Amino acid sequence: MSKVICGLSVSVDGYITGRDPGPGRGLGDGGTLFDWYGSGNVPSRVFSGFRLSAPSARIFDELASRVGASLAGHATYTDSNDFADGAPHPTAPLVVLSHTSFPPANDRQTIVSTGIADAVQTAKDRAGGKDVGLMGGVLVTEALKAGLVNELILHQIPILLGGGRPFFHELPHHIRLSILEVVAAPDVTHLHYQVEGATETAEAAR
Repeated sequence: MSKVICGLSVSVDGYITGRDPGPGRGLGDGGTLFDWYGSGNVPSRVFSGFRLSAPSARIFDELASRVGASLAGHATYTDSNDFADGAPHPTAPLVVLSHTSFPPANDRQTIVSTGIADAVQTAKDRAGGKDVGLMGGVLVTEALKAGLVNELILHQIPILLGGGRPFFHELPHHIRLSILEVVAAPDVTHLHYQVEGATETAEAAR
């Protein structure tokens, strides 16, 4: 069964961008969140040009190989210049959740404007039996509220950004996590969690 997962680089104080992100500016002053993609000598088997430390290469490629479709929020999409070259993953199509419908930038993209449940289902349909990878703090929070997220992976970077867009936004209740794996690498710590009760909550919401 296809799972819904989220693996994002995050600062110790919880930000997934720096200040002033946007089109042409990417993560704003938070570009160091992605430094670990090129700080080692082990080439990624999935993303051409990525060279990671040995511990990070294992984690990164295991997760990237699971993804059959990406699902991004509109802010992430526009900050990334609409992923005009295709999609954030080299082989997986992209679904974008937006409040309004608009033409996709290319034929690897699908725009959904009817809510988080429909967006997740559309991404699952396009994932070919593989997993759906979420992108964007607001989108992840909305998916968590709906009980649609199975696993969270925080690639925690040893930096305090002091501002930017947070990974998680306000939730209406506690969500329990189970630790699946913690892997320390030279410049990032990979924290892999299972979201408890996700399947039951998602089924009950249908």
